[in-house]
Amino acid sequence: MDVAALLTSAGINIAITVILLSLYSILRKQPSNLNVYFTRRLASRRTKRKGSCCFERFVPSPSWILKAWETTEDEILALAGMDAVVFLKIIVFSIRIFCIASVVCLFLVLPVNYYGKQMIHKQIPSESLEVFSIANVREGSEWLWSHCFALYIISCAACALLYFEYKSVTKMRLEHITGSLRSPNYFTVLVRGIPLASEESYSDSVGKYFMNYYASSYLAHQMVYRSGTVQKLMSDAEKMYRVLMNVTEQPKLISCRLCCGAPNSFKMLSNEVEVDSVKGNTRYGDLDRDIREKESAAAFVFFKTRYAAIVAAEVLQSANPMLWVTDLAPEPHDVLWSNLWIPYRQLWIRKITILLASIAFMFVFLAPVTLVQGLTHLDQLSNAFPFLRGILKQKFINRLITGYLPSVVLMLFLYTVPPTMMLFSKVEGPISRSGRKKSACIKVLYFTIWNVFFVNVLSGSIIGQLSVFTVRQIPRKLAEAVPLQAGFFMTYVLTSGWASLSCEIVQPVALIWNFMKKFIIRMKEDTSDCTLSFPYHTEVPKLLLFGLIGFICAILAPLILPLLLIYFVLAYLVYRNQIINVYITKYESGGRMWPIVHNTTIFSVVMMQIIALGVFGLKRSPIASGFTIPLLIGTLLFNEYCRQRFSPAFQKVAAEIVVDMDRQDERNGTMEEIYQELMSAYCQLKLTKLISKDSNKSTDVSHHEVRDCIRDPEALKQELELVK
Repeated sequence: MDVAALLTSAGINIAITVILLSLYSILRKQPSNLNVYFTRRLASRRTKRKGSCCFERFVPSPSWILKAWETTEDEILALAGMDAVVFLKIIVFSIRIFCIASVVCLFLVLPVNYYGKQMIHKQIPSESLEVFSIANVREGSEWLWSHCFALYIISCAACALLYFEYKSVTKMRLEHITGSLRSPNYFTVLVRGIPLASEESYSDSVGKYFMNYYASSYLAHQMVYRSGTVQKLMSDAEKMYRVLMNVTEQPKLISCRLCCGAPNSFKMLSNEVEVDSVKGNTRYGDLDRDIREKESAAAFVFFKTRYAAIVAAEVLQSANPMLWVTDLAPEPHDVLWSNLWIPYRQLWIRKITILLASIAFMFVFLAPVTLVQGLTHLDQLSNAFPFLRGILKQKFINRLITGYLPSVVLMLFLYTVPPTMMLFSKVEGPISRSGRKKSACIKVLYFTIWNVFFVNVLSGSIIGQLSVFTVRQIPRKLAEAVPLQAGFFMTYVLTSGWASLSCEIVQPVALIWNFMKKFIIRMKEDTSDCTLSFPYHTEVPKLLLFGLIGFICAILAPLILPLLLIYFVLAYLVYRNQIINVYITKYESGGRMWPIVHNTTIFSVVMMQIIALGVFGLKRSPIASGFTIPLLIGTLLFNEYCRQRFSPAFQKVAAEIVVDMDRQDERNGTMEEIYQELMSAYCQLKLTKLISKDSNKSTDVSHHEVRDCIRDPEALKQELELVK
């Protein structure tokens, strides 16, 4: 691949980016598109829509860039939570480190690469990209010290920036915990693997166990019911009911609001039946037997203090580790109810199955990657398909296929990966939505690093077969292949980076659906369905993959650094705008994705050093190789220090923090209010049973302490009036 092909690809992507950004500046000002580009604002308050046609609405305006830039970190923290701030910190870290790398490599390494061999240089557009890479430096060159010096600067700067960012995020997480005074999850423990006794129910077993071993701190418990499928059907039916009500008037569709009810819970009711329901003729007590039969071997157990809950969550409850398994409960909005009733003994089988399925999916994906590599080498492609030789001889077609088409094809195939990994993560059985998204993020990250980087590099220019080599030869193979694949990675940054940011801000899928909903289906506006959450499982792996490519190619092919730097600057503005205006925060994980970012960045730095060590060995520079080994050892020691110093804060909660919070609530006299809110927080069903320590009997949720979780007759009557 030559510079002309890269310029062709860059020109196409720049044109696409400019067009889409201009289109976004126009579309966001149209009143009919507010549901697409201002979802967060519409969810929080009503926005006055100006329906009059004016010239200003059809003129591109960069005002959104200024608003995104001016929003402070504290405002984003209050608006979107800690996870959004941590995500933006990834981008800020990438901008800082690649600014340093760009200055060092473009002014020190790039001239050494360009003049590395005695040769007659062509005009720059006609030069091959290999001329600008370390492959152009002759063996035994004394100028390889510049590459080693740049390697030291980039590695040390990355470690220093990582340390300060890790320290900052850890401090922010501790402040997030201390600021969550009313959060019920610190008082709640999720218990799974409850043993079943023949003479008593799961609920009775939980009550007896915790009254026996935690009598002084146990408050109450709430069972988890095997109703995931029924709940999903009812939720879908309610959504369909809202759609039908928006389209046209339909007979009244009323839900019994009992997830444990009969399969025909949704039915067409007459006015007489509605009046009877309002009067309270339905006897909830008759359903007690059905509810108890649907109890699963899981329960939420509430404690009087945060410290007691955390101790109970960390301690091994039984001599059999598969029984009475305790974890600190996720926050109420973060609970993944459909996975709580899964038997705990099944989880290890599910994890092994999903691991094998993910590995199989990675190997199946080798086919499109091999196809992509065939497009980057037209000589082998023309030999395999002789009828394409005439077309491939044209310069523009040649440049388009080698410089642009491979990365586009790979990007289209990669769109199938995040939904698949999200499905795999749900089947694994996580108890929280944030845990599911974190698991999917790790799977997508491993998948993209393997298929986009390693498979592309190791397959190299081979279209028909892969070369066979041992594990000990991998560093040497990487050292030989990475400089040759620099052109592909540059075009991949352009297509999967720049263009994807434009698509992210324009939101074409949401825009098309909004158009169909308004002008084809004729649905009335309903902002309650506009609940887009930030796709961390797709965007975090993308940022980390670009970071890996940038680190590895920094001293090998420095021309990629300006492209990456532009991408991260655009990403900073685009994602800030999306967080402020579009995505809604449904739940909060407290920045638990940062350890993934830290570990991946360390992996990228270590890979950069290993490949550089292999390159220095190929170039017969023992001095540069000798100086690289201490740097590699120092990076690994730094990672171990950070793991010991910061990582525990993301896995456990400090006792001194929760004890101080408990004492503060006791001094302020707010514990009773917290207890009242606590018992109504984890409400799986509209009618549930809470077991209190004081009464030791089942009580309906209709008790005044948990009135927020009840379908009381007066509320039902008001709802019926709204339906009428």
